[in-house]
Amino acid sequence: MQTFIPQPLCPGDEVRLVSPSGAIDPAYVDAARQRLSGWGYRPVESRYARSAHGRFAGTDNERAADLQAALDDPHVRCILCTRGGYGLMRILDRLDFRALLRQPKWVVGFSDITALHAVLSRQGVVSVHGGMARALAELPPEASSVVLLRDVLAGQRPSYMLPPHAANRPGTAEGLLIGGNLSLLAALRGTPYEPPYAGNILFIEDVGESPYRIDRLLRTLRLGGVFRQLAGLVVGSFTGTDPDPLMPVTLEQQILDAVDNPSLPVCFGFPAGHVDDNRPLLLGHPARLEVTDAGGMLEFR
Repeated sequence: MQTFIPQPLCPGDEVRLVSPSGAIDPAYVDAARQRLSGWGYRPVESRYARSAHGRFAGTDNERAADLQAALDDPHVRCILCTRGGYGLMRILDRLDFRALLRQPKWVVGFSDITALHAVLSRQGVVSVHGGMARALAELPPEASSVVLLRDVLAGQRPSYMLPPHAANRPGTAEGLLIGGNLSLLAALRGTPYEPPYAGNILFIEDVGESPYRIDRLLRTLRLGGVFRQLAGLVVGSFTGTDPDPLMPVTLEQQILDAVDNPSLPVCFGFPAGHVDDNRPLLLGHPARLEVTDAGGMLEFR
């Protein structure tokens, strides 16, 4: 499959702020615009970026129209999704990606934006699993996740060295990095929009799921044969999870028990997900994962 990597952003490039999922506090949009302007870019809001329709940032038609306009507009060099929440799956089948394939552009976001990343990975378009408007609004400019996001959009390829983790499973893997939010990945199983698992490296994270629900999500992937297809697995942050004394094993052991591929390298503790230290990841980009007793290494090639 051909890989389409967007061109690095240059001063003056347009960054379109789009809200394809949940409604967002307008103050975060204002602050994100200020941060992007400080980086030298030209932030432009989509028509319904500040809208609210129940839990959504506008109706399905409005959100789909905003995202489609950003995908189609040749002047837009980057689409920054303002927040996750829920809502992207409701509009996936309305979107046309032909213009994006002709002129790839950066798409940035995480959480519910996983659904969009999955489609882009299927299309061969590299996208950024990274911070959105709230992170740009609240984190200091020197925060690692903020600096790294700025550098990635400017064309740098990050290389991450991780400390040892007792649950790591050693090994080496090469393939496209895919994935994102575990709940969304499980929800996309059996649809035309799930990412290409075979021979690739999967990243997973989640927030606010109880341990038994995490186990069910993992078993959904296992029963679908996902773990047997992978070249490697990277585990990010699982936050907002209350302890469950009725679950007999740790989260790490739940994951290892679900992986029915004993030779699969597994790297725990990657700093990405619903945390401030949400390091940007290039989804759909060729990557190399190496896990040893000394720790883990993830680099983009």
